[in-house]
Amino acid sequence: MIKFTMGNVKRVYVEKKAPFAVKARELKEEISSYLGITTVKDVRVFIRYDVENLSEEIFEQALYGVFSEPPVDILYREQITVPADGKVFGVEYLPGQFDQRADSAVQCVKFLKEDEEPVIKTAVAYLITGDFSQEEFDRIKAYCINPVEAEKE
Repeated sequence: MIKFTMGNVKRVYVEKKAPFAVKARELKEEISSYLGITTVKDVRVFIRYDVENLSEEIFEQALYGVFSEPPVDILYREQITVPADGKVFGVEYLPGQFDQRADSAVQCVKFLKEDEEPVIKTAVAYLITGDFSQEEFDRIKAYCINPVEAEKE
């Protein structure tokens, strides 16, 4: 289980429900076909939102209208559960890189209440399960991270 305490920063993770988890399925296939790592059992992809400077009322409204779409997404507050055979890594934009997803979330929150001035940062968290070595996990991370625009957490 991953849990972060960040004061007044609220963290949510959003994952596509299985029928809609296209990116996770594609990545699992790429790990097998491009990297030759066939022991990966499952790949899950989460969008992480770190939100601050937002009233509790507007944050609650934004959970299921800005950050997630209930018919296709599962929303987790503050933490995700990591199975014993799982490893997680995150990828976030480098300082100075434009984060389109975060900018769009800020604009959408302002539609809910125009005088809110939220600060939102996003990242992608990958949960990989299976029986793979640390070297194979490092190769998976290197495959997922574009060093020109992103860094691992």
